[in-house]
Amino acid sequence: MKIGLVDDRLIDLDKLNGIVSGIPEVDIIFSTTSAEEAYDQIKRETVDVLIADIEMPNLSGYELADIIHSHALNISVIFVTANSGYAVHAFELNVHDYIMKPYTKDRLIGSIERLKEKTKSAEMKGRLYLRQKNDIHIVQKKDIVFIERSGRSTTIHTKDGEIKTYLTLNELEGELRERDFIRSHRSFIINIHYVKNFSLYAKNSYIIRFEGMEAQAMITKEKVDFLQQHYF
Repeated sequence: MKIGLVDDRLIDLDKLNGIVSGIPEVDIIFSTTSAEEAYDQIKRETVDVLIADIEMPNLSGYELADIIHSHALNISVIFVTANSGYAVHAFELNVHDYIMKPYTKDRLIGSIERLKEKTKSAEMKGRLYLRQKNDIHIVQKKDIVFIERSGRSTTIHTKDGEIKTYLTLNELEGELRERDFIRSHRSFIINIHYVKNFSLYAKNSYIIRFEGMEAQAMITKEKVDFLQQHYF
């Protein structure tokens, strides 16, 4: 589990570092007193969990969590704060935990351990089982870049290659109810986390290019507007 830490008070940040660094199977990816720097790190690095104070100068921890939530980033948030006034709003952002200062070592460790168990359970549910004649392919949903329907077959483009199936997009949509996936076009489902850019193709449609992949998908103008409003 990869964790980022941010608290504008150095003494509180040192406490976080001391506790988190002793937890097995956890790596501290960054530790900073600046929420702006934390945001820059999140854009560059893979982070599973952000542990943040709420009230900080300039960009607050709450605003940082709001960015994570509104951009559908797959990052769990634990608030560690002396202010109880944000609790209701914080859980509207689907934060994992809200820990009041001063807190004990066991309180923070327990929160992270619960999150580790929750993550393991989600990984089991986050698999797609595809039957092909005598074979069953097990695909991590998070590794799916996009899905394309052509004729009577469907191609699932993953980070590791392509898988053919006769499942329809409507059937696959039922399996991919996560916020990460949208039906971008009648023939495509895309994972928004891999989108690199959109290029105008026709009056009401765009070509989508993805990170680390040459294959392309299509998206309607209506869906581009939807993504800009709700995701980006």
